[in-house]
Amino acid sequence: MECISVFDMLKIGVGPSSSHTLGPWRAAERWIEELKTSKKFDTVEKITVDLYGSLSLTGKGHATDYAVILGLSGADPEYIPVESIDDIVASVKNTGTLLFNDEKSIAFDIKTDIIFNKKFLPFHSNGMIFTATINGRKHKSTFYSIGGGFVIKEERTNKKKNFEIKCSFPYPIDKGTELLKFCTDLNKPISEVVLENEKSIRPIETINSEIQRIWDTMLECMYVGCHTEGNLPGGLNVRRRAYDMHQKLKGDIAYTNPVEWLYSIRGTEVKFRQILKWVSCFALAVNEVNASLGRVVTAPTNGSAGVIPSVLMYYLVIENHDANFEDIKRFLLVAGEIGSIFKKGATISAAMGGCQAEIGVSSAMAAGALCELSGGTPEQVLIAAEIAMEHHLGMTCDPIGGLVQIPCIERNAMGAIKAINACELALDTDPKNVKVPLDKVVETMWETAKDMNTKYKETSEGGLAIRVNMTDC
Repeated sequence: MECISVFDMLKIGVGPSSSHTLGPWRAAERWIEELKTSKKFDTVEKITVDLYGSLSLTGKGHATDYAVILGLSGADPEYIPVESIDDIVASVKNTGTLLFNDEKSIAFDIKTDIIFNKKFLPFHSNGMIFTATINGRKHKSTFYSIGGGFVIKEERTNKKKNFEIKCSFPYPIDKGTELLKFCTDLNKPISEVVLENEKSIRPIETINSEIQRIWDTMLECMYVGCHTEGNLPGGLNVRRRAYDMHQKLKGDIAYTNPVEWLYSIRGTEVKFRQILKWVSCFALAVNEVNASLGRVVTAPTNGSAGVIPSVLMYYLVIENHDANFEDIKRFLLVAGEIGSIFKKGATISAAMGGCQAEIGVSSAMAAGALCELSGGTPEQVLIAAEIAMEHHLGMTCDPIGGLVQIPCIERNAMGAIKAINACELALDTDPKNVKVPLDKVVETMWETAKDMNTKYKETSEGGLAIRVNMTDC
C-alpha cells in the first residue's frame, strides 16, 4: 500500500506548475543523484533533455525549460531566492555554459539541448528523458511527472517496486471507508488518525515545525499577491486583480507584516458580498504569485494552490477569531489525507484528468478540512469532500497560451467558494441519507478522466485555449 504523507501532498516550491515546473525540477535533481550513485557524474561530457507530450505542448508557458535548468544547476525549489531565478537562467543562455549541480561547468545551449517533442511517451503524458554523453556514449534515464510535484521512473520499474513496498503507517488508508473505520475504531476525528500516521515516520516537533513552515509560506504568498500590482508575465497581459480587490476591501486597516495583516482583516466588514470578495481575493493572490514564478505550496498542485490557503484564511479571519496553530494543523492534516485518497484512487494531474484533478481535488480537500474545524463528524467531512468534487466532475484543462492564468487563476476563487458551500451543506446532512459516498466519486472522477478527450488535458489544443488566441489579448 502506498504511503503518502501530508508533506507529500503539501509541498513548498516555485510556480507556475507542480507537474510542469516542480516535477521536472525534481526529476533533474533525481537524475543527478543517479549519476552520482553510479559514479558517472564526474565523467559527463554533454547533457540533453527531451520533453514529451504535455510537458512539450505547454512547457514554455509553464517554464519547464527554466525548471530543468534550475534543477540541473543544483538549485532547491524550496529555498532558492525567487528573485535569482531569472539571473541563473540568463547566465546559462548568455554564456552557453551550465554549472552542473553547482559543481561542474558543461557547455549547454538552451535552444538545442532542451528538446520539445509533441509525441507522448507511454504511461503518462508528462514524460522526459535526460541523456548524458560519457566517453562518446549516451546514457539515458526516463522520468514521469505525475502531478503535485511527484516524480516516478518508467512504469515497468515501478510495477515491481509497488508490489514490494509495504506501508509503514499504523493506519494504512487507500479509501474513505478505511479512514472512517479507523476513526470509529479509535474514536478519533480524521485529523488525529492522520497525525498518528505522521508520528510514525517523524517526531511531533518536526511535524509541527513543518506545518508551521507550510502555513507561513501560504500566508506570505497571499500577502505578496495582495500587495503586488501590474501585469503577469507571459504575453497575455493579464492584470493582477488581487491588488485592486484588496485595496477596495481593506479600508484604513494598519499593519506591517503578514501576521499583523491577518489580524487586521478580522476588523473589516463581513457582509456576504465582502466575504465572497475576501475569499476570492486570497485565492487570486496565491495564483497570481504562482503564475509569476513565485513561491507557493502545492495543494495538491501549483495550479490549484490558492483554494486551500484561501479557505483556511476564511476560517481564521471570518469564522473563528480565536483560531490558533492547532486549528491550522488540523485543517492541513485533514486536507492532506483527502488529497492522498484522490491521488491513490484517481489522479491529481491535469495532464491525466483535466482540471477536475486539480481544482476539483483542492476544493474537496478544503471542504473536508473546513468541515472538521466547523464541528463536522468524520462522516460529514467526507460528505463535504464528495460534494465539492461532485460539482467539478468533467472540468477540462484548457489554459490559454499554455499559461496557468486564464481560466486557471479564477478557477481557484470558484473552487474556494464551492468548498465553503460544500462544507455548509455537509454540516446539515445526515450521513444516513447520503447516496454518493466519497469513494464512488473518486472512482467516477477517474473514469471521467480516462474518457476525456486528450485535447482537454493540459495540452492547450482544445476549449478556451484555441477559442481565445494570444493576439486577442
